[in-house]
Amino acid sequence: AVRAAGELAGAGLAVTLDHLGEDVRDRAQAEATRDAYLTLFAELEKAGLSKGAEGSVKLSALGALLDPSIALDNARAICEAADGVGMVLTVDMEDHTTVDSTLEVVRDLRDDFPWVGVAVQAMLRRTEGDLKELAGTRVRLVKGAYAEPASVAFQSRSEVDRAYVRGLKLLMNADGGHPMVASHDPRIIEIALMLARDAGREPGSYEFQMLYGIRGSEQRRLAEAGERMRVYVPYGSDWYGYFMRRLAERPANLVFFLRSFVSR
Repeated sequence: AVRAAGELAGAGLAVTLDHLGEDVRDRAQAEATRDAYLTLFAELEKAGLSKGAEGSVKLSALGALLDPSIALDNARAICEAADGVGMVLTVDMEDHTTVDSTLEVVRDLRDDFPWVGVAVQAMLRRTEGDLKELAGTRVRLVKGAYAEPASVAFQSRSEVDRAYVRGLKLLMNADGGHPMVASHDPRIIEIALMLARDAGREPGSYEFQMLYGIRGSEQRRLAEAGERMRVYVPYGSDWYGYFMRRLAERPANLVFFLRSFVSR
C-alpha cells in the first residue's frame, strides 16, 4: 500500500487508503484494525507520503456491531494519529441500516476533528435530506454499491444518476466544505466540473476520487488538468472476502470491474 501510494504521488495523484475488513464481531479484531491504521500512517510519514493523504474506514471494522462506543473510541484514536502526520480521515457508509449510527459517530468525531469526512450514497432516498445538513463539510458522494430495497433506495440507473446530480448541486453550492466526487462515470465527471465552475469553486476546493487501477488514464488526465484527483487504494488480507461480498450484494459490480479492466 505504501509503495502504491508512492507511485501515485509520483504521478501527481493523491491517495486514500482503506484497510479491508468489515462486520467485525470480536473486540480484539476491531482493535487490530485500529492498530493497522496507526501502523500505516506511521509508515506513510516515514516515507514522506502522509501530508495530504487520507484514510478511509468502515465503522463495522472498528467494532460498531459490538457497541457504537467501541467504534467511536477506535475511530478517535485513528483521527488523532492522522492529525499528527498531516492526514485526514473519511468514514465510509455501509448499508442503509447503519446511516443514522454512522452520522452520529461522525458528528462526535467532528467535535475534535472538524475535517473528518463521511461518504454518502446517492441511491438512498433519504440522502438529499442528509446532504442539506452535511453540505459545507467534507462529503464523499458515491452512487452506492449495496443491494437495498426499493422502499429506501432508487433502483434504476437513471434515478440514481439524477439523485447523484441533485446531491452534487447541494454540495458544490454550499458555503465552504469539500465535495468529493467519487465516480468513474464520464457524464458525472463533466457535470461535476460544470457545477464547480458555475459555483465559483477553484480546483482543490473539491476533488475527484476513483478506485486504484480503474480508468487510470482519466485519473492522470484530470490531475494534469489541475484537478485534485484522489485514488482509493484498498489493501490487506481480507480482499477476497471484500470482493465476494461486493458481488453478492450487487452482481452488476462484476460487469463494472471487468469492463473497467478491459478498457484500461
